[in-house]
Amino acid sequence: MSNSPVTESTADRARARKAVLAASLGNALEWYDIILFAFLASTIQAVFYPGKDFASVLMTWATFGITFVVRPLGAVLIGNYSDRHGRKAALSLTIGLMTLGVFIIVVLPGANVLGIWAAVILAVARIIQGISAGGEFGSATAFLTENAKRGKAFYASFQVATQGVSLILAAGIAWLLTSTLSTEAMQSWGWRLAFAFGLLIGPVGWYIRTKMSDTPEFEAATPVQAPVATLLKEHFGRLVSAFFIIAMATISFYLITYLPSYSRANLGLPAWAAFPGAVVAGVVVLIGSPFVGLLADKVGPTRVMLPATIVGVIIGWPMFQLLTNSPSVLILTLCEVLVGILCCFYFAPMPALLSDFFPVTVRGSGMTIAYAFGVAIFGGFAPLILASLINATKVLTVPGFYYAAMCVLSLIGVIAARKVFAQR
Repeated sequence: MSNSPVTESTADRARARKAVLAASLGNALEWYDIILFAFLASTIQAVFYPGKDFASVLMTWATFGITFVVRPLGAVLIGNYSDRHGRKAALSLTIGLMTLGVFIIVVLPGANVLGIWAAVILAVARIIQGISAGGEFGSATAFLTENAKRGKAFYASFQVATQGVSLILAAGIAWLLTSTLSTEAMQSWGWRLAFAFGLLIGPVGWYIRTKMSDTPEFEAATPVQAPVATLLKEHFGRLVSAFFIIAMATISFYLITYLPSYSRANLGLPAWAAFPGAVVAGVVVLIGSPFVGLLADKVGPTRVMLPATIVGVIIGWPMFQLLTNSPSVLILTLCEVLVGILCCFYFAPMPALLSDFFPVTVRGSGMTIAYAFGVAIFGGFAPLILASLINATKVLTVPGFYYAAMCVLSLIGVIAARKVFAQR
């Protein structure tokens, strides 16, 4: 991001604001569905994987994680499509696929009707969503930053702010339903109602995206014939650094989504215990992200992100030590809010940093591939990894160690971005 002044007209600001709306709706749908699935994991287990053994738990989290297995495929396909045919075309495709996946889940009968085929079709729906999600982040971030002449970190931070909205909605709806409906009603129709809410977002987001023009930067550039090959050949070091940078951002969200299951299974807290903290964390991310974006525009993203990684390394284990020694809704809420604050300061500047990391001709591919692999490895399978480790070791502070380790990886990535690739 250049320090030289850039002239911005009223039309430029209007274009950037429309880009925020177009990108945010699809991003909100993607994250609402992902977070909701994790929050309702116990109900989904009862509907599609009936049984109370650990294998049923693993199958549920494996279905949650399957979207992250196919994300890299979606990243390569849609990132390449974005760099060759434009950000608008890629974003229209991703929101269409995501809406289709949500629709299948809403109307899908459970195992009591379809038997094993219910789980198979659920996995297919999650695969469709995973391909969509693999291309969403990079294409949407490029769309935001390439439509903004000034304040790129501010506008890109709405990628994160809308995830805060998704966290609030998913946690709030899950909290409302689990605290007011019986177990039978929740398993019968309550969970479908929660997912059906996402269908209200999809068509609106698709319509707005199709009405937008493509970005000035993309239209001014000459697309390369093989964006992914060019990326791997000429920018591999940047790709690896970006991959590490994503670790802390993704584990922050997936740790919060894992806590409802963790607190009920391991701490004896009620099913709704983790939802108040998740709502507050979502509010922190929603409100705080644009302000952190403004700060990053002034001082540079890396100067904001580095302190957040260091604090994350320091507090990871003590946070869970406190929670396991004094399990309560208050302490759990405090832990979630702390993670939300660190997520805000780290995640909000990250999209602008990654966008500036790659040339426009490979920007879509670079961000989607780095993000998809990072989310898949560091975040998407975190609930499955943590549940397995806790089951094997009986150590309840494992999530704190895992969180700290992800922060260390991101610290290395941000330092490389600053020292090796001269990012602000």
